[in-house]
Formats: sequence, C-alpha cells, structure tokens
Amino acid sequence: MLGASTLKTCLEAATALEQAVTAGNMAAAQDALLTQKGTPRKLSDKVVGIETVRQAQDCLMDVAQAQAQHEAWLHQQRMARLTRVLVVEYAQLKRERGWIDMGDLERAALALMSDPVLSGWVQERLDARVRHLLIDEFQDTNPLQWQALSAWLSSYGGAGNAPSVFLVGDPKQSIYRFRRAEPQVFKAARRFVAQCLGGDLLSCDHTWRNAPAIMGLVNQVMGQAQDAGEFDGFRSHSTESKAEGAIYRLPRISRDVDTMVLARKRERLGLMQAELAALHIPAQQPEKNDLSDMPEVQDLVALLDVLVSPAHDLSLARALKSPVFGASDDDLVQLALRQRALRDGDTPLPWLDVLLQPTDSPALLPGSWPASLVAAAQALAQWKVWVASLPPHDALAAIYHHGDVLSRYAAASPATQRESTLANLRALLAAALQVDGGRYTTAYALVRALRAGGIPAPVRADATAVRLLTIHGAKGLEAPLVLLLDTDGEPVKSQTMGVLVDWPGEAAYPKRLVFLASESRPPACVADALTTEQAARKREELNALYVALTRTQHTLVVSSLQPHIPNAGSWWQRLHAQAQDAPWLAAPDDLADWLPATNPDFSLSCLPNLPLALVNLAQSAMKTIVDTEQQEDKDSLESRIGQAMHRLLERYVPASNAAAVWPSFTLLETTAQEFALDTAQIDLARGMAQTILHGEGAWAWDASQLAWQGNEVAVVHRGRLLRMDRLVQCRSGDGTLGQWWVLDYKSTGQPHLQSALREQLLAYRTAVAQAHPQHPVRAAFLTAQGSLIEIDAP
Repeated sequence: MLGASTLKTCLEAATALEQAVTAGNMAAAQDALLTQKGTPRKLSDKVVGIETVRQAQDCLMDVAQAQAQHEAWLHQQRMARLTRVLVVEYAQLKRERGWIDMGDLERAALALMSDPVLSGWVQERLDARVRHLLIDEFQDTNPLQWQALSAWLSSYGGAGNAPSVFLVGDPKQSIYRFRRAEPQVFKAARRFVAQCLGGDLLSCDHTWRNAPAIMGLVNQVMGQAQDAGEFDGFRSHSTESKAEGAIYRLPRISRDVDTMVLARKRERLGLMQAELAALHIPAQQPEKNDLSDMPEVQDLVALLDVLVSPAHDLSLARALKSPVFGASDDDLVQLALRQRALRDGDTPLPWLDVLLQPTDSPALLPGSWPASLVAAAQALAQWKVWVASLPPHDALAAIYHHGDVLSRYAAASPATQRESTLANLRALLAAALQVDGGRYTTAYALVRALRAGGIPAPVRADATAVRLLTIHGAKGLEAPLVLLLDTDGEPVKSQTMGVLVDWPGEAAYPKRLVFLASESRPPACVADALTTEQAARKREELNALYVALTRTQHTLVVSSLQPHIPNAGSWWQRLHAQAQDAPWLAAPDDLADWLPATNPDFSLSCLPNLPLALVNLAQSAMKTIVDTEQQEDKDSLESRIGQAMHRLLERYVPASNAAAVWPSFTLLETTAQEFALDTAQIDLARGMAQTILHGEGAWAWDASQLAWQGNEVAVVHRGRLLRMDRLVQCRSGDGTLGQWWVLDYKSTGQPHLQSALREQLLAYRTAVAQAHPQHPVRAAFLTAQGSLIEIDAP
C-alpha cells in the first residue's frame, strides 16, 4: 500500500519496511513506521488503505511497549540481585568496623516497638518515664520512623494512661524527600491522633514574623498555585507584624553577558561570597564548614600540590597569584612566554621547571623578569626541598615562617575578613597533624586528604556578615532582608537509574519499589507511580518556595539568570510580577576610594609557627641517613612487606584486655592498601611483626619494666633529622630511672653485618646519649626472626 503511493515519505517507508520484514528485523520495522520517540510517522491520509497502515503502526507500538516492559522487568531483576548483594556486604562491613547508620537506628527502634516479646517490656519503661511527647517538624518524618512511633502509641488506643502527644508540623514545609520524608506521613499521623488517641487538630495561619507585604505575596503565589491544581491545603495567612515590607527584583541577567550567579545549590554560594568579598562586604556560609572549601586554604593546598607534583601548572598559577607571591596576570603571561622559548620538541616544560631556570640563561627571552617570579623561584626551590624531606606539618610550618604567610594574607584581607582568613590558615597547619597522626603521612597524601574534604573549618560567628544559605539550611531561621538567587531555574530533566517508592504513610512497608532505568521511557506498569512521583516533586518545589518566602521579615529581593529553556512554573515567573524594580545605586567613578582599602603594611606581631632556630636547623637537616631497605626500590615486594611490618609495629599498643585482637581488621586493611599488598603478603608482614613482639625483645613492650616508651621518635643529630623505630627507658631494680634502649626493626636476619645499618643505629644511640648523658644508652636490632642483636661501637 505504501509502495503504491507516489509520495517520497511513503516510498521510503515502504522500502525500509520491506527490507526489515525480509531480514526479520523488528527494530528496523519499528524505525520504518515509527519515529525515534516511538510515535506513528506522519504518512499521507491519501494513501489507499491508510487504515491498515495505522493498524500496523498501532501493532508496532504495542510490541515496543511490551519490549519496554520486558526490559524493565529484566532491569528490575538485575538491580534486585545486585542490591541484595550490596546490602549483605554493607552489613558485613558495618559489623567488622562496629558501625551503625541512621537506617540501623530506625530499624532497631521499629523492632523494639513492634516485637511481640520485647515491645511490652520497652513500652512499660517508656510509660514510667514519658508523660508528655512533643515532636517538632513532623512533616520531615519518613515512613519507617512513623512505623516505630505508631507501634508504641497505638498500644494506648482507648487506654486512660496514655501520655499527652503533641505533633507539630506543616506539610507546606516538607522539603526533605531526598531523605524519604513524606508529607503523607504527617496526614496519616494526624488521622491517628484524632481517631486512636482522641486528639484535637489545631491549625495556625497567623505569624509574627513576616511583614504584610511579604504575607500578601505568599497568599497570592500559593493561592494561584492551589487554583491551578498544583497545591492543596493552603489557607490565607495573616500577620501581626507592623513593618511595611518591600519586594524588589534585580535586573535580569541575560545569557549574552559573561556572568553567572547561581545559588539554588550550595556550591553556587561560593560565587556570591567571592563577589561580596570583592566589595569588601563580610559574608559567611553557616552550612559551609569544610576546611578544603576555604579560598585561602585552597591556595596553600595548590602550593603543596605543585611542590609534590611539579607538572601541575594550574596549581602553580593559583599559588603564584595568591597573597603568598602576589603575581599578576601579566607576570603569568611572561612565564608562559618563557615556557614557549624554552620548549624542546613537542613536550613543553612544566611551569615550575621554567620558573626555576637560571635568569641569566641565554635561551630566555630578553627583558626584565618580574620581581614576583624571581622571589617565587627562590622560595619554591627551598620549599620543594623541605616538602621532600620533612614531615608535612614541619614543612608547612617552615613555609609559613619563611614565606611570612599569615602576615601576607592578613595584609591582603579586608579587616572584616581578616580574622576568619587567619583562623582558616592556622586550622590548615593543625590539619596537617590530624591526617594519619601527622607522622606517617606524606605531603602528597596530605594534599589528597585536604582535597577530599571532611576536615571542619573553624566556626566564627559574625553578626554583621551576610549569611549565605541554601533553602534547606535556612529552614527555621529568619532575617530582615532576604535575597533569593537562581529563581528561574530550568525545568528538571528526566532522571535515569532511579528508584520509585510507593509507601503509604499508614503502611508497614512499601507497596512497590521500582528500579527505573529511564523516566523518559517508563514501562506501562509504572506510569501511575511515576506520575505520582513527578507531582510530589512539583509540590516539594512549591514547598521550598513557601519556606524561602516565609524566612523574610520585611524585605525580599529576587534575582534570576535567563534560562536556556523557559520554565513557566519557575519561582521568577511566579514572583516577578508582584515585585518592583530594585533601587539602583551606582558606585562612584573611583571605586577604590569607595571600598575599604587593604593594609599592605599590616603584619602580625607573633606567628604561631616554628622558632627561627628550628627552621634554620630544618634547612640543614636535608641529608638524612636512610635505611638500606629504603634505598632499595620502594616498589619492590620485599620493600613493601618490610614497610608494612614497620607500619604495624608503629601502631602497636599493648592492650589491657587479653582478648583484644591485634592488629585490627581496619589496620590490616589500610596497611595493605597503602603498600599494595594482597592478603597473603599482608599476613606475612603481620607474622613478622608478631614475631618481633613475642621474640627476645618482648620486654620492650612490657609497661611494668618501662619508665618511658615511644615509637617513631624523632631527634636531630649533627644537623640531621633521625627517626628511631622504638625508644624505651627501663626501670632500675629500685624503681628509679634506668638505661635507655634504641631499637631498630629489620626484616633481614643479620642486619648487624651490614656496616651502613650499624652506623645508622650507632648514630641513633649517640644522639640519645647526648640528650641523656646521665643514663647509659644501649642499641639493638629486633629482627623478623625474633632475635635481639645488640651492637657496640666499632
């Protein structure tokens, strides 16, 4: 029928369909008569027998839907199998580590409250202690939490000794669905209190917080949403506030302007903070408490990064432009030009190598070399040596002192931000001791740990600072003036690899849990669940708007960035018509005169770093005597097993409980990961360590015989930094302080026959003897064969 037509589209469809049927290719047949979206192709109604063609298209759509359903079923089975494995493995990991998570607490509470044997015993004790139960923010409760609570409270149905129950919540403020909080749980609890406990339902639509203008905006926006079927349960609010209030809108940021100010997500707030910093306006993010997020800390992390990874040009660029060196953009251009002049073949030199080139090299470009880069080259050359040879904390402290880091940042910071900046820099120095105890880590590991985050920044309250918050972080707070950013967000895209959960508030468990590969192509069986989920998301977006508006006491300002794709339901579209243009105050022509100036002459009277004498000593401590085992290829298996043995012994602490297991699973696992060892190899290292601990030198861990003990003890001897595996002082027979022992672990059986190892151990002994001349000092090797081999001076 299609082939009999003279139209090009019909002929092409006929040819494609004939080839597909001949080849038995169902997918090609679908492509011939359906679009990529799975809808019927628009073929001319003038085709003779077009009804039959339409029936064929309907048949193909039915087949496609059946295929999608089958693929969804297969996906569900695969994800279910994977999830069961992950749940078992995760539970095993928690048992081994002694961990519990929030889900464990919730499930334990439910078990205690609903178990037929335990629940009576638990509820009896709750009865004796709890007379009044108040739960605030109840709209943030998830179904599992409500099941545990209702299991307890349902036992009071009709009883006279029930505690008073007061649940406070507002479904309009439910914005935690990502934590499985569901407004329907609040509705279920409301029915329960009324029907089972005979409670009263009270509503409050009156506030003391918001000005009449703000409350009028809330009523208008939420009322319109309710009229459009997007919202329910809203009643007009009233207010006790006498402030007039105002609603402004900022000029819309068009897409053709090279500017981006977004704040719907936490990371976007950093951009606003940077802009405020440029205007010398204090700002802080109460939710943002990670040290690695602080700009000044990122500067120093970039500095450490380039010192351990010289090819990281971007890190060097950041370090050079920081207050530590104060290089300008023009200075970096000069550096890039010099790199080009020194280029050898196709591979350019890293910027750090270019920077450290002699300034009188004939290969360099003519002209003056920026003073900032000259100073940076001298400092970086010295600091590179420190980072390579000193513990990270010591190297960083020396850099702080040598580079006058705190004073430079203090001078570059506005007075309103100075104390916060200095507190973060000092916290960075302290963080170098938090990562793996500060003694066993490397500069590279420190950089990775800092960039991974998790180290809290010092908290400083500043009542005059602008608070930068997400909507979730602002919940429960209020302010006279609130600025809303990113109010014209683009429509949310369809999600992939997600989960749909249908869990009624009163149900003991979910009705359905669906692993959905793609929301844009859902199988027929989840169409209703997906529609419900999407409606809940839209409702939560309106809830977030309600929360945002009701944080405002009297003045609201809204801002937006013109989206690529218009969103008719965005906050901007709902608010901008009710707002007036914000009054615009142009900055003076000379902005520098208007802004508070920094103080380039500012200096700190005292820096909490290493004394200068120790810094000078550190400079001379570059040629450390190195263990012969460390001189070998560090990647060799023997060396890595020996290093693992040392690490286990470093962390050994005699347990007071005889049943305690050493080393712990965690210590074994982390040590194996650090030195790239498999199970058999880390077991070998453990066996060697245990042989030392129970061998001829076992007394060196007997607290009853020791007056002092320490692992990885550092001393400076003749300008060299030495680290002893173990140093102990024995008690004399009368209980007084006795002789010292310097103990060195070796994986080899006869280390005393190697002159380099003997000289090393003798140097340790000499250093201790000079520090404690009143006591005898002895030295010995402890071998992996369990021997104690004492050495004497040659």
